[in-house]
Amino acid sequence: MRRRSSEVLPNPSLVNSSNTKKIVYATHFTVFLYATCYWIQIGVMPYLTRKLGANTTMFGYLQSVFAFVQLCGGPFFGRFGDLFGGKYALLLAAFSSVSTYGLMSIASSVPLLFLSRLVSVAMHTMQGSQMVITSITTDEERAAGIGRLGISYGIGMVVGPLLGGFLTDKFSEQAAAFAAMIGSAAMVVVVFIFVPKHFKECTEKSRKKSVSNDSVFDMKKYISIFQLPNFTYLFVIKTISSFPIGVFQAMFSVFTMDYFHLSAKENGIVLSYVGITGMIVQGLCTDFLTRRFSESMLIKYSVAVLAASNFLLIFVTNIYAFVIVLVPLITSGSVFTVIITSLVTKSVSSQDTGAALGLSMASNSFIRTVTPMIGGVLYSLFGFPLFGLLGLFVNGLLTFYLFFYGRNSFVNEEKN
Repeated sequence: MRRRSSEVLPNPSLVNSSNTKKIVYATHFTVFLYATCYWIQIGVMPYLTRKLGANTTMFGYLQSVFAFVQLCGGPFFGRFGDLFGGKYALLLAAFSSVSTYGLMSIASSVPLLFLSRLVSVAMHTMQGSQMVITSITTDEERAAGIGRLGISYGIGMVVGPLLGGFLTDKFSEQAAAFAAMIGSAAMVVVVFIFVPKHFKECTEKSRKKSVSNDSVFDMKKYISIFQLPNFTYLFVIKTISSFPIGVFQAMFSVFTMDYFHLSAKENGIVLSYVGITGMIVQGLCTDFLTRRFSESMLIKYSVAVLAASNFLLIFVTNIYAFVIVLVPLITSGSVFTVIITSLVTKSVSSQDTGAALGLSMASNSFIRTVTPMIGGVLYSLFGFPLFGLLGLFVNGLLTFYLFFYGRNSFVNEEKN
């Protein structure tokens, strides 16, 4: 196979060396800090908005603004990482987090909360971490490497809600946001000290081209990625399947508070349970499954289990049944997400993995932009069971398509 002159290769000074382990550990710790801070504010935000006099609809608007800002920033953040390296991308994400949580910590009005959403435009630490892991792993190790990030994220998802609930209970919602700001500042220190500037070794032609022609805002680059059939296929099925999940996630803290009548502390416990389950699945089950089954098969059965889990969700009436149904829901969703993300990085050349991950993440951000308003309206009109009906309908139809018309293999058009 002939290698293109512009291809970017893993840096031989990093791969299979002691430096690689140091980078991996630093990346995992960064993900842990990010997840801890993120889930502190996720658990606190509904209570903070209510404390400042906002209703459920206004909470939905806040969620939509946050997602829209991330939608705008995600693809450019990915391209920024391709051009300037993972170190500077992660530093940019960390500073964005510090600004977001810092504004939350001094919020005394709803407009200030909206302002805190606007500065989150570059808060894409998970995306930056996936870029780092992609740069130092082979295609065969990719899914497992990305999946293991879920362990660190899951630990943070356990610690974050518990810490946020404790700080809110003992002090205030703003105090919890301040703790998230301090954790984000720690991310800056870790990335600055332990993450190197570059992970990829470029040919001379590629290096000259990056300096003279490439731009973070080069729209032709994004269009060329969408012209790759594998990427477009993955992007579409991810967007379709993730829509009902997005509606469910957007209203999660609302219906645990209103439908299951949980306090901030109890809501934190449930979110920690979600984190533990996701951590086990992404850290252990994904590696086991990818060694034994093809990626296309895992996508098909993950979507099928999602449909079945949403069917069970229709009949949930108490918190105990809810946490049981969450197990297959989280398991199938986690496997689906890891496999899709891994395939996305394989569907493009290695110099464009950041931009591809950014576009893929933009799908999540787009869904989070529209689902809070949709979820708020649907919840007000039809109640909690509608979330299960929506997931059953969408993923049921997608399951039918994947089993009868979906792809059975993924060959990288860009590399072959």
